[in-house]
Amino acid sequence: MSKQKSFSSTTPTDSKAPMPGFSYSQSQFEGLVDHALKHALKLGATDAGAEASEGCGLSVSVRKGSLETVERNQDKGLGVTVYLGSKRGNASTSDFSGAAIERTVQAAFDIARFTAEDPAAGLPDADVISHHHPELELFHPWPITSEAAFELALACEQAAFAVSKKITNSEGAGVSAQQSHFFSAHTRGFRGGYASSRHSLSVAPIAGKGENMQRDAWYTSMREPELMAKPEEVGRYAAQRALSRLGSRKIKTVQCPVLFESTLASGILGHMVQALSGGSLYRKSSFLLDSLGREVLPSHIQVHEDPFVKGGKGSAPFDDEGVITQARDVIKDGRVMGYFLGTYSARKLGMQTTGNAGGSHNLVMSSRLTQAGDDLEKMLKKLGTGLFVIELMGQGVNYVTGDYSRGASGFWVEKGEIAFPVQEITIAGNLKDMLKGIQAVGSDAYNYGAKTVGSLLINRMKIAGS
Repeated sequence: MSKQKSFSSTTPTDSKAPMPGFSYSQSQFEGLVDHALKHALKLGATDAGAEASEGCGLSVSVRKGSLETVERNQDKGLGVTVYLGSKRGNASTSDFSGAAIERTVQAAFDIARFTAEDPAAGLPDADVISHHHPELELFHPWPITSEAAFELALACEQAAFAVSKKITNSEGAGVSAQQSHFFSAHTRGFRGGYASSRHSLSVAPIAGKGENMQRDAWYTSMREPELMAKPEEVGRYAAQRALSRLGSRKIKTVQCPVLFESTLASGILGHMVQALSGGSLYRKSSFLLDSLGREVLPSHIQVHEDPFVKGGKGSAPFDDEGVITQARDVIKDGRVMGYFLGTYSARKLGMQTTGNAGGSHNLVMSSRLTQAGDDLEKMLKKLGTGLFVIELMGQGVNYVTGDYSRGASGFWVEKGEIAFPVQEITIAGNLKDMLKGIQAVGSDAYNYGAKTVGSLLINRMKIAGS
């Protein structure tokens, strides 16, 4: 992939000029937010918060060698939250004129007036507010033209077709270059904002013909375009995945060990995060209620959170409420050391915020048993005889009970070797048992958004087939 110029990710609040690709500067956003806060206090608000943001980008797609779409997006907005004691109101606008901002503040104020009291509502306490924001190198704009994006997508799709004549069709390839920035402040002393970027390249080839067609896809996504995989590599790998699935068949219903590919393992980690999040906990809609200090995973498993990884997809110097983020062990020796809480959910639970308003930050699941050589081949050996899953379908997860049932495709493995591809099956279990049944974590770590984990071997699940 050709080198593209990158820009510094530093976004000081005294910057007067807009950053590359943007229409507004951080200094302008700061002025808009201050206008909103001053007007809210003038109306009689006891507290208020506001955020101004802007996003822009380019998306280009091709299919079978021809240009399909070129889309440019540009959006902006200002959101205001007003508090009258323990009553809260929200409103937003895309009009940045002074009069429009004041109307928006008035709307939030009026909503708060007629909202019921909520003792948990309110801004974070002053002692947890972030005042010193580390530079995390999150902003790497990609000044790519639509013509250059077309060439990259085309090269990616052509590489997939070149792998084999059995690659007969394509759902297309696409390039996306996105960037955004914001400034936020509230009356408990928080002020801050930064810019970030996210770019991607993807392709979805189809192998075979008629009833023996199989589709697969692959992509690369990074904040910094130079770090993305080459389009030829993405295309070749996507084609190889599609070809490997030709001749898929059903298997008989059975109970056996299941190995989740690293690309899917982050979903298992995500289910645990959801169950340990404040909203699920205070609503009592979690299968991990009252799990603080309890062992919910095997003792060899750790889950670490680090919001300060330079360039990390889940990095943040502060959370969505301006609260200090922190590196910590969420799971240590299989035991829950902390939940994922924002201010509101923490108050509902009688606890303190963990700086997770807006979600988790760069979670890594690891095992003390993992060796450097525990790649996919070695994990298949550990699986022995069972199912290797590479695709999941459906949303069959019940967070209240932990019941888990998903459509799946993958490979049947015998004596550590792939025997044949499998499709049209369902895998089922309970997430409590699945988490405790993790036997091994591969060294083939894969990063999906804010989560990184290798392939996961679970000791036993039910496979519903023919």
